[in-house]
Amino acid sequence: MDLLLDLIATLSRWSRSHLSDIALAIMATLLVLFGPGINAWLQQRVGGLNFLLRTLLFVLLCVLGYGLAMIFLTPLLAKGLGYFNNYTLAPVLLLVLFLIGVLADRN
Repeated sequence: MDLLLDLIATLSRWSRSHLSDIALAIMATLLVLFGPGINAWLQQRVGGLNFLLRTLLFVLLCVLGYGLAMIFLTPLLAKGLGYFNNYTLAPVLLLVLFLIGVLADRN
């Protein structure tokens, strides 16, 4: 049991030193997974508008919406993950990555 706890603590310490990169990877993956649904929702809402206005709205969504999400939500996610201690961080990250994998498989 001590060997397993030591392994979890070691993985958590290593993960903690790379938490910003891990959070960036999680955010990018979530945007890739949910981006088409968000785009389809926006297309449904603005489908009857002029071509130029519709294109401008999609550009704003992609540049501002997705860009700002990557810039501002990634540090928040890294900060939130940083609150876990060394015995829970690695299992939480594994669970999050597993759930993202399940979501990706369903899409």
